[in-house]
Amino acid sequence: MAEVKLLGAWGSPFSRRVEMALKLKGVEYEYIEQDLANKSPLLLKYNPIHKKVPVLLHNGKTIAESLVILEYIDENWKSNPILPEDPYDKAMARFWAKFIDEKCMPAIWQIMWSKENEREKAIEEALQHLKTLENELKDKTFFGGETIGLVDIVANFIGFWLGAAQEATGMELVNKERFPVLCKWIDEYVNCSVVKENLPPRDKLIAFLRARLSASSWKY
Repeated sequence: MAEVKLLGAWGSPFSRRVEMALKLKGVEYEYIEQDLANKSPLLLKYNPIHKKVPVLLHNGKTIAESLVILEYIDENWKSNPILPEDPYDKAMARFWAKFIDEKCMPAIWQIMWSKENEREKAIEEALQHLKTLENELKDKTFFGGETIGLVDIVANFIGFWLGAAQEATGMELVNKERFPVLCKWIDEYVNCSVVKENLPPRDKLIAFLRARLSASSWKY
């Protein structure tokens, strides 16, 4: 019986983040797929507050919320650190990870789920946040410098899910003309082996997003 178990969902960028960190650290784990439309007793037992994935089980202890789990993994398994040692750099990594989760992702989802008359404002907000993120990346290969770090792992939604969403909807938020630095990062990112191994099948994800949008009568 594995000492580490992960409750996740194949199309969730949040549970894929945790898988990426575990693989990067070389941690063996048992993955348990969850149906979020029909939440299992296991998920409700181990995450009764949020009732969401991912949930990490380690030696009988439960940790929920992807950012919390990522830090827990980094503190427990020291190889291939994803957070810098320097206190200031560590604080900045946490800041940008929260920026992605609290600013970038909600703005992008808002475009997809907003009414047509509200979409222009949502697009403007998303572009502004993505430009801020691009300015932080500057001339670095990854947000973590020369290697994948916490911010890169958290940015998996921008590195992969956003492209699938653009194809599913027909909108073009990120391109090389608008975001040359971010697009260069995306190319490096999706071709990095530890990232590539922990991404869902692109066609399956696009079909899933199209089905969700179709159900909500979304038009672009």
